[in-house]
Amino acid sequence: MSSDLAARRAAVLGPNVPTFYETPVHLVKGDGVWVWDADGRKYLDCYNNVPHVGHCHPHVVSAIAAQAAQLNTHTRYLHAGIVEYCERLTAKFQTQLDQVIMVCSGSEANDIALRMAQAVTGKTGIIATDNTYHGNTMAVSQLSSRKPPIGGYADHIRRIPAPDTLRPVGGTADDQAAAFARELQTAIDDLEASGHGFSGFLFCPTFANEGLPDLPQNFMKPAEQVVKAAGGLLIADEVQPGFGRGGETWWGHEWLGLSPDVVTLGKPMANGHPVAAVVARRAVMAEFRNAFGYFNTFGGNPVSCAAAAATLDVIEQDNLVDHAKNVGAVFLRELHSMDHPSIASRRGRGLFFALELETDGAADEALAAHVVEYARNHGLLMGRSGRNRNILKLRPPMPFSNENVAMACDILQAAFKA
Repeated sequence: MSSDLAARRAAVLGPNVPTFYETPVHLVKGDGVWVWDADGRKYLDCYNNVPHVGHCHPHVVSAIAAQAAQLNTHTRYLHAGIVEYCERLTAKFQTQLDQVIMVCSGSEANDIALRMAQAVTGKTGIIATDNTYHGNTMAVSQLSSRKPPIGGYADHIRRIPAPDTLRPVGGTADDQAAAFARELQTAIDDLEASGHGFSGFLFCPTFANEGLPDLPQNFMKPAEQVVKAAGGLLIADEVQPGFGRGGETWWGHEWLGLSPDVVTLGKPMANGHPVAAVVARRAVMAEFRNAFGYFNTFGGNPVSCAAAAATLDVIEQDNLVDHAKNVGAVFLRELHSMDHPSIASRRGRGLFFALELETDGAADEALAAHVVEYARNHGLLMGRSGRNRNILKLRPPMPFSNENVAMACDILQAAFKA
C-alpha cells in the first residue's frame, strides 16, 4: 500500500519532492509524542517541532473545531480573536516589540522582515550566514545554502561564515564571537561600498540549521553592536527556537540577551495549523506599513488565531518551558554518556540536541545516515543537519518525558553499536 501511495505521490506532485528515510514512513495517526504508520507501527517522535505541545492535542483540536463551526474569514473585518491573541503574544516579548503581522508560514514572515529592513533604512543589502535556511520565497531563498539560486546569489546578498563548535570562526572558541562580528563588519562595509547599503542581518538565535553550535550566552553581543552601529535591523528568526524550546526563556534571542528590531515566528506557533507572524518595534512597523501595501488573506483568520491561542494555553498551563529545561538536562546528560569514537560533539539547549559525527577528523555523513535509518527502523524518528549532513538532530515535541528520553537513548546507543 505504501509503495503504491509513493508512486501516486510522485506522479501527481512531480520529481524531487523529498521524503524522510530510505523507505518513507506512511503516517496515519499522532498522539502526544507518538505517531503510527499505516501498518500500525508506533514511533517515538524525536524530530517534529511543529506539533509543539504534542500531536493532536485535544485542547488545540477543540479550539480549531469550535471556531471553524462559528466563523472564519479574513482580517478586513473586526474580530476579537486576532487582537486578543496578539496582545497575549506581545506580552511574551520585551516591551519595544509590540506590534504583529499574522501570516501563514515562516517563509512569509522572513520575507516581510527583509522588506521591513528596506523600509526603515532605504537600503537593500542583507546579510545571513553561509550555512542557513530561512524559507522558500524568492527573497529568502537567496539566503539559504541548500541549493544556489538560478544565476547565483543576488548582488545585494552577503553570507558570512556560520559559527561552529569544532571549527570556530577565527580559529578558536574564545575568539569566535569577535571573529564573527568582524566578518559581519566586513560584509557591511562591502555592501555599503557596492551601493546597495546595509539594511539588516537575519539570523537564527540557536543557529539551528548551522548545526546548533555550542555558544556562550554573550556570543552575539559583538555582532549586535556592529549591526546597530551600522544602522541596520537585527532580525531574529525564532521559527525553530521559539516558544520555549530552549528551556530557560520563551525566545532564543532572549537567552542571548539581545534586543532585536524584528522577530519572526512560525512552525510551532499553532501546533500544526499553518500560522506564523512577524513581531516588530512600533517604529519599524510604521515604516513598513507606509512603504508597502501588505495584506494576507489567510493570515490571522479566526480559526488560525484560535489554534495559536490554544497552543499558548497549553504551554502556559503545563509549564512547558521549565519542563523543556528539566527534561532537556536529563536528555543531554544521557547523550554525554554515550560511547562511540565518532561522536565528536554532544550539545543541546532545552529540547533541541545535536550529535556531530566525525571519523578520522572528517565529517561522517554515512554514519549519521546509518543512525537515522536504524532509529527509524526501530521506532524512533529523528533527522540530521549541518553543512555536511553529519549532525544528528533531535527536536521532540515539548511534552517529551524522562521515560521517552530513556527509550530514545536506548535506540540511539543500539544504532551506534550496530
